[in-house]
Amino acid sequence: MGSGRIRAVRVTPWAHSKWSSLPPSGLKAQRFEWVSSCFAFTVARDRGALISAEPRINDQIRVAAVRLIGPNSEQIGIVAIAEAIQMAIDADLDLVEIAPEADPPVCKIMDFGKFKYEIAQKARSARKNQTHVLIKEMKMRPKIDTHDYETKKAHIERFLRGGDKVKVTMMFRGREQARPDTGYRLLVKLAEDVVDCATVEFAPKLDGRNMVMVLAPTKRKNEAVAEARAARQAAQNSAENSTQNSPEQI
Repeated sequence: MGSGRIRAVRVTPWAHSKWSSLPPSGLKAQRFEWVSSCFAFTVARDRGALISAEPRINDQIRVAAVRLIGPNSEQIGIVAIAEAIQMAIDADLDLVEIAPEADPPVCKIMDFGKFKYEIAQKARSARKNQTHVLIKEMKMRPKIDTHDYETKKAHIERFLRGGDKVKVTMMFRGREQARPDTGYRLLVKLAEDVVDCATVEFAPKLDGRNMVMVLAPTKRKNEAVAEARAARQAAQNSAENSTQNSPEQI
């Protein structure tokens, strides 16, 4: 290549372009640098191995020693990994790494299958008790009929008692846009009618041709769900008792 020196040469196995913006699977980056001036050769690799969410067990634990906890939660102390695995085998259990960040890592002798089952049960129970607050929407006009108003108000109260927020939209059309105060007074009246189960989270405000108000329930979603579940259970028990106490028909 002549007498000239190559300052640096960099080669990447994948190109940054709109057609290939990601590296191949299992290889995030691989860089080769040659610096002839100092005759250095460096290879930097990051293979991007997948990190498992499950703890390491038994022979997957590749350390010299661990802080061991026995099957009955007794503190055994720092022992060699081979001895810890043998103790787990003798107890017909597994050696599970529960604190890999510690120095040395903390391991416990336990039934790994039972451990995974208990974790899955706890996660399932948490999802079952989890509640999501929804925002229901109710639309009305400034010249709404009294019967329609009462019907919509009943729906709004049902949503609020169920623990959900309600977005009330007052729609103005034609000449009604020149008198937004009529819709404002109606929204204020609605907020006063449902004051026992709701608070005004977002005061009435014009948004284009509409006026919007948001009502929030006074009770939390989980409390409302628990009360509804208790009411259903009480009604079911009452129905069963009435059936048992009723005279048998011949």
